[in-house]
Amino acid sequence: MIDDYRAGDVLMLECPFTEATVTEVSRYYVSVRWPWLEVDPQAKNIRWNGQRALPTPEAGEWEIFRTEPAETVVRAGDTCLVGIPATVVHVQAVYHFDPPQVTGMLPRPASCLDLLRQGDTYDPELEDQACALDPAGGEPIRIELLFRPYAFLAPGDEVADRNGRVWRFDAAWDWHPFDGQHSGAPAWPLALLSRNGEPTPEEVATVARATAVGSHAQALEQWTGLTLAQPVAHQR
Repeated sequence: MIDDYRAGDVLMLECPFTEATVTEVSRYYVSVRWPWLEVDPQAKNIRWNGQRALPTPEAGEWEIFRTEPAETVVRAGDTCLVGIPATVVHVQAVYHFDPPQVTGMLPRPASCLDLLRQGDTYDPELEDQACALDPAGGEPIRIELLFRPYAFLAPGDEVADRNGRVWRFDAAWDWHPFDGQHSGAPAWPLALLSRNGEPTPEEVATVARATAVGSHAQALEQWTGLTLAQPVAHQR
């Protein structure tokens, strides 16, 4: 599992299917006794019942965890399997909690990823479009980083492009030109000007080497090919 995540990351998720008991079935949700997390005895005013509700197709929600047999087939009292089949997602937003968030469950999450499924472009009008995931939670999820656009830059970096335009990089598709002309994209190669002050020679060389070939358009093409989505400026 990677230690840090950024908006724009393309991930492959997978969790071994594990036996669980179906506790309740309705038109929109199937509840199962969650086989991994524990009740947080120190949580005040929150008491988790040890179950998790997974949406049926009629709920119109997306959830990375699924049951086998499918949610439309199982009945209360059944034994099923719950897990994550190999699934490609992209990170829309990353949140950090200090201290870790109290949810009634253990472990308490110190961070959370808002994930979008393959084929979904972020729409701020859709409240339940993203699926939240604690990347260091109690479920044995394997997370593989498939692609990080502009992995050689850090949020807040300032760079000059081939045409002499100076840009601030905030996220993969969130660039801010200093000339006030809010259009276009940085033309490679890029020269690193600032990274929390004066960059080191090694940092400058890394950015120059990474952008000596290729282009912003090629990075975008690789990202859209994996996500089957269109980029938007990400929440930070």
